[in-house]
Parts: sequence; C-alpha cells; structure tokens
Amino acid sequence: MSPVNRLQEVPTRPFHYAGARDRDLLCDRVSLARLVREYGTPLYVYSATNILGRVQLFAEAFAGMRATVCYSVKANSNLSILRLLAASGTGFDIVSGGELERVRQAAKSSLRRVVFSGVGKTAAEIDAALAARILVFNVESPAELDLLEQRARHLRKRAPVAMRVNPDVFAATHPYISTGMTTHKFGVAIGDATALYQRAAKSPYLVPTGVSVHIGSQIRVTEPFGQALQRVMEMVRELQSLHGIRIQHIDAGGGLGISYDDPAPTGKDRKDAQAFDPMAAVRGYAQHIRTALAGFDGDLLLEPGRFIIAQAGALLAQVLYTKRNGSKTFVVTDAAMNDLIRPALYQAYHSILPLRRQRNRPSAVVDVVGPVCETGDFFARDRELPALGAGDFLAILDAGAYGMSLSSNYNSRPRAAEVLVEGNRHRLIRRRETMRDLLAGERIFLNGGTE
Repeated sequence: MSPVNRLQEVPTRPFHYAGARDRDLLCDRVSLARLVREYGTPLYVYSATNILGRVQLFAEAFAGMRATVCYSVKANSNLSILRLLAASGTGFDIVSGGELERVRQAAKSSLRRVVFSGVGKTAAEIDAALAARILVFNVESPAELDLLEQRARHLRKRAPVAMRVNPDVFAATHPYISTGMTTHKFGVAIGDATALYQRAAKSPYLVPTGVSVHIGSQIRVTEPFGQALQRVMEMVRELQSLHGIRIQHIDAGGGLGISYDDPAPTGKDRKDAQAFDPMAAVRGYAQHIRTALAGFDGDLLLEPGRFIIAQAGALLAQVLYTKRNGSKTFVVTDAAMNDLIRPALYQAYHSILPLRRQRNRPSAVVDVVGPVCETGDFFARDRELPALGAGDFLAILDAGAYGMSLSSNYNSRPRAAEVLVEGNRHRLIRRRETMRDLLAGERIFLNGGTE
C-alpha cells in the first residue's frame, strides 16, 4: 500500500466551528458561507485532507502486509476525487463499465489496480475491462464465468478471476445493504466455489488468481469480517492442497461502517450519540483480518468506500420557508431527496448544523424537508435544531458517500454542484447542472415527425 503524507490527526469530520467565538462553520479552513455565496446551493463540499487521512489510516493499520486499498467507486465517483485517490496509490473497485471509464478518465495508470465486481456484467463491459488489463474479475455466478471465458477467447486474452464467495455470515446492517447471506443475489455459495475454480484452472483463457468476499455495507461490528475470512482461508488451503490451485490474493471487500450520529461540533444533537474514533475502527477491523489470514502468503485487497468519503462531505442547502401544519413545524430547504436520498431510502440519520452560529439562539423541534412532491422527501424528522428562518443556510453532514452518486433529476431538478476543499483552497469539481443539460438528450415527436 503506497503511503500518503502522514497526518498527525484525522478528525471524524472536517466540518467545524473554529473556536468558541467563531460564527461560521468551516470545512478545513474555508468558510462554508463563502462557498455558498460563490457557488450557490444545493452544494456538495468535500475535504481532500480528510479523504487522504482516511486512506492513511488503512496504510498504518495494515503496515507489514501487502495490502492495497481499492476504493469503491460507487460511493462517490467524481473524477477529481478519483484522481486524488489514485495519486495516493489506491486502486479501485468498480461495478460497471461506466465506472471503468471514469477510472480511465481520472487516472489511466490505475487501470491495472481495478477490481471488477457486480452480478450483471455485460459482454461489452467485460470486453472493455479485458482491453484495459484490469487486475481481476470478481466472478459472481457460473453463467458469468462462462461469458468471461467466451469473451476472453474471442479477444484472445487471458482473464484473471476471483470467485466472490458467499460465506453465509450475518452482518448487522440495513437489510438493503447486507450481501453475505445465501438469500442474497451476490456471489456464489462457498461450497460451490471449488468446482468453479477447477473449471477456471482447466481453461486456457482463465487464470484463477484470487478469492473475494463481501458481506455488506455500513457494518460497525468488526467480528463478522474475521469470521468470513476464516471461512475463505479454509477454502484457500483446500484449493492449494487438494487441487493445486494457488491463490495469490484475497479480496476482503468493503463494508466498514461509520457513525452518522456522532456528536456534532456544537455538542450532541442526538441523545444516544457516541464519539466515533476512525483510527480505532480501522485498527479493530485490521486486527480481525490479520488474525483470520495468519499464514497467508499473498496480497490483500480492501474495498472501502463509505469509510473513506462519507464524513469528508456535506450537502449545503438554503432555507426557503418555515411552516406549521398542526403540531408539526417544517423547515423547507432548496435541497431535496433527489440530492440526498439516504434518509428517504434507508431512514438514515444525518447531523445538521447551521452555517452561521448565533449565541443564545433558541431551538425548536422540526422536520427538515425538501420541495419534492413526496412525503418521503425529508432530511430529518422531529429533530431539535437551532431555530432556522428563510434565507438561513445549513449543512447536512456525512453526505460524501452515496449522496451525489445516488442523486437524480426527479421533479426535473438539476443536480447540485460539487466543490473540493484542501486547507484554505477550494475548487469547483462539478458545475451545477442546467435545464439545458436535462433536456439535451430528449426529442419531441409530433404528427410522426420531429419538431
């Protein structure tokens, strides 16, 4: 794992009020109020320093092992962020041909450190990945193995393969992002994998090089990672001793979780919040993996996404109106579920802070909602927050992962702009979409013709 500049401290969040008397919320050393004046809202803001600091945590926790972080592109696929990560030595975990092209555009030299996962790879995607000479295909079904062999034969190439095995290990997380049980669509049953390795070993176009496992996302208890890899190691030993198939790398997948309800910089905004120590989380994760892989003489691949990028990002929004319906008070913002769908999709919790802190400001219990015509369009329900009025700005924290990457144009809303901050500098890394962008691909047909 290539090192990055050592950081003395990696804060949980880069968003903070600099001191007791400072009124502005900052990202690193940049005022967020300044950013909204320059770029408008809704606006995604990311800290490059925090992103690289999280990569460094993995480098330190896995020191002495041949470990490579393959950042999960689906978490946040902005080209500038991919370039930043590639420069720090990371590889990439992709799940589509589109993500492969993003890596190519951002850092072509990193293609050899790409892991291609996903249950539905198409022939065209496989061809593109073979041409790019990626590190490995994580194969998730016998049918995919057949197609991969056919495409490799057609292109006269040899495809490196790892079976994504399903260890049937329970991970305590949201059911939509749990992936390691036999009832899930992902991977192949670990008991069926040996036969697939034997098939691959006999093919002149397939090279079995690794084993992959991924049990879910946003997992805060690290023991299941060790349990899954213990089962993987049993299979690796069997492949070597009984079938002469040497496994060169083990892909431990991603899934290490964060705390979305960590105490905010102004104090706890949720009574059951517990302080989150990212360094301790990575060290505990690494210890379970080290123990499970004791004696393995090969490379380790890690696929963190959320853990690296989530707390480095925030979504900024402006308050449009406040209103009361019966006993409920609503704070209506110009950001909506199309900008950040996690609360609507997973009932996810995100801390919310005003961009301008005022002493002795009263608080109120409110719902923070967007303008989209869905009752599910909300960011917080029954949340005690400092009183907010029309024209105020707020920051929705921990939105760096699965925020912009899951955004949409629902209600014909242009997507937000994105800004990357590093220290006291900032730069626009995605301009705000316009209605011209939204309508560019559409055609109007009238009376059999085109207008």
